[in-house]
Amino acid sequence: MFGRYLVRVSMMSLVVLACELAQAATTHGTVEAVSVEEKTVTIKLNGKKEESKEFTLGPNVVILVDGKKATLDDISDGQTAIVTANSSNVAAKIVLKSPKTPVVKKPSRPPAGDSEAVTGTGGSWPQYRGPNRDNISLETDLLDAWPDSGPKLIWEQKNLGEGFSSVSISEGKLFTMGNQGSNEMLLAMDVSSGKPLWATKTGGNAYRNGMGNGPRGTPTVDNDRVYALGANGDLICAGVDNGEIVWHKNILQEYGGENIQWGISESVLIDGNKVICCPGGRQATIVALDKLTGRGLWRSSIQGAPKASYASPILVEYGGERMIVNYVHTAVVAVRAKSGDVLWGYPTSANPTANCSTPLYEDGMVFTASGYGTGCAMFKLGPNGKATGGYSNKEMKNHHGGMVVLDGHVYGFDEQILRCLDLKTGDSVWQDRSVGKGSLTCADGHLYLRSEKGEVALCKATPNGYEESGRFDPANRSDKPAWAHPVVCGGRLYLRDMDTLTVYDLKK
Repeated sequence: MFGRYLVRVSMMSLVVLACELAQAATTHGTVEAVSVEEKTVTIKLNGKKEESKEFTLGPNVVILVDGKKATLDDISDGQTAIVTANSSNVAAKIVLKSPKTPVVKKPSRPPAGDSEAVTGTGGSWPQYRGPNRDNISLETDLLDAWPDSGPKLIWEQKNLGEGFSSVSISEGKLFTMGNQGSNEMLLAMDVSSGKPLWATKTGGNAYRNGMGNGPRGTPTVDNDRVYALGANGDLICAGVDNGEIVWHKNILQEYGGENIQWGISESVLIDGNKVICCPGGRQATIVALDKLTGRGLWRSSIQGAPKASYASPILVEYGGERMIVNYVHTAVVAVRAKSGDVLWGYPTSANPTANCSTPLYEDGMVFTASGYGTGCAMFKLGPNGKATGGYSNKEMKNHHGGMVVLDGHVYGFDEQILRCLDLKTGDSVWQDRSVGKGSLTCADGHLYLRSEKGEVALCKATPNGYEESGRFDPANRSDKPAWAHPVVCGGRLYLRDMDTLTVYDLKK
């Protein structure tokens, strides 16, 4: 009798298993989004335009990537996927295949003759610090020297509103931010003429501060959407054609953060399906949001819950590990791009007042620097996304003017001094005081130097010494420091000065 009972139970189990298998369905598509925090994967369905499905990972889910057993951390957007799940979209098995896309190594200097192919009509500078977020323009065939009056003025647009935002450029449109009345605004203009196209409220009040009013960050363009983070923490995603808001959230309110002394200054980073930003809140120091919806994908909490810095993050890939690197209030940190797991952090080049300059990366080395008497530090990347200290010194006390690394040399303002450093050793190669404190960008083998007093100079980007090729003083200066970083794009130089944007012709 007991044996018959065991047979009956076994038969019932088989029936239940058969029912579960009958209810399971197989879905084919491509990974569109991954949330480590919520343990979900969103799949864009094959053959169904604009249709996606979200799956929750079951407790015993089997994940295979390229035939090998894997975990949720190994799932990334772009992988082809076959998902086996029940009627409640709980996945029991996910089989993934990585796309066979060749890795394109970005050149260390702009490639000759490639400008038009890369930048297209009107040029492309889709985010803060350019296409690769390295402060290097891909433009070529630019003026090697300027006349005494400077390059030719193409157009000037006033009444943008107060602000220190620089510009981003994509597909014939230019984007920036400014205070207008009591509102903080995201603005779009025609890149050819400066004609205003649309203006959209970020959802925040106009930011006001004794050091200068207005937003500090620069918009980030990604295909048909533009993302802007305001000085009060308001982050919006808007359509590039009409400025219509797709989603909005205040990252300080959402993650328990407090605004910093001179206002949130970050320009957000797009990484695949993710928007990366650094609220510096009690609930999260760095977060990844779904760029289509604004929904949280992962959050990273740094020890001590430091506030946000004034710097913007970069994406670094080394030894097969993709990481987000940025300053927080107390240190330079790196987190895993897939999940937000903390990889390393060093306080060496951080100061307790304001860390503003975006980190640099070249050949396995991360270079960082800050002002207030602190200086610079270089970190060497190693296996498993870790890093060790390379050196630190006081030779590059870069406040907020940014830096550039080119062919193994770092160029930037060491407070009032323009300095060239050897990236590997940290040794000073040359210095010059003629411009004074300012900001810079790099294009076609030259540095474009903008003094915070407004004057603009051109010099060769060479470790052989300071070789100036022109200088001019733009007219109609505001009474505030010229802190918005210069941009070279589409054969033009863009200079933002509070509520005015001027554009100059750099083509030979």
